[in-house]
Amino acid sequence: MASPAADVVVIVGSGLIGRSWAMLFASGGFRVKLCDIEQQQVTDALENIRKEMTFLEQSGSLKGSLGAQDQLSLISGCLNIQEAVEGALHIQECVPENLELKKKIFAQLDQIIDDQVVLSSSTSCLLPSQLFAGLAHVQQCLVAHPVNPPYYVPLVELVPHPETAPATVDRTHALMRKIGQSPVRVLKEMDGFVLNRLQYAVISEAWRLVEEGIVSPSDLDLVMSDGLGMRYAFIGPLETMHLNAEGMLSYCDRYSEGMKRVLKTFGPIPEFSGATVEKVNQAMCLKVPADPEHLAARRRWRDECLQRLAKLKRQMPSQ
Repeated sequence: MASPAADVVVIVGSGLIGRSWAMLFASGGFRVKLCDIEQQQVTDALENIRKEMTFLEQSGSLKGSLGAQDQLSLISGCLNIQEAVEGALHIQECVPENLELKKKIFAQLDQIIDDQVVLSSSTSCLLPSQLFAGLAHVQQCLVAHPVNPPYYVPLVELVPHPETAPATVDRTHALMRKIGQSPVRVLKEMDGFVLNRLQYAVISEAWRLVEEGIVSPSDLDLVMSDGLGMRYAFIGPLETMHLNAEGMLSYCDRYSEGMKRVLKTFGPIPEFSGATVEKVNQAMCLKVPADPEHLAARRRWRDECLQRLAKLKRQMPSQ
């Protein structure tokens, strides 16, 4: 059954992230209007979504209580953004990661929306204070940063502008929960938000360990995939500390001196260039050649792994 007309979500931009958002909102029973500037882009996006949903249903991995056809019937394409936003409760911007382009889109939306709809950006690195500066509806604006690929990785970082109303964050948090995502509240904006700050810290030390000849690129990745990543798929670093001793206080009492000693040996920020990038690239290409066909096949394998892991996580009790 389709949702009432009032339950409309607008997706601006029909690329990979936009298509994923469209599928997620449709899985929650929302009517989705997928907007872009060219009809062919919209047509291609809708066909891609149809194929993806059909495959997900056949493999038993389709989200939501509706079948693929019912979900597909909730998604429509549009070119006229002014018509699309009428009656919408949420607008999710998914255009390319370009500050001026995004600001242009939000300035346009600011002129045509009412005082109820939430304006949300999918940006992975642009700060809300940059994106939403000067907008009349700034209290209704925030970043909702998904993790690629969003359909299989449920985390969404909610990052407010300094003037975002608390109710805007609350509404978006509830909406994300409703479509099966795992929203986290970033309490104030910071460059990189949370996920990328953690990711870049790991990448930086990984790069230094390879650069200094401590470990090979392939073994470095194995440390994460068959080591840290195994438990981080279910619990985070803070709970890991808590469980690896008799609670957090015990862990810090036992291990803080050792942690501080090791942390002091960390080197400067790598350049990510020169001989090391050649070395890492060679190792990666031995595993996955860097041509479109091999990369696409490996991404499909990754997504299938994530799909199966997501299924396992849903089956596991949360406590």
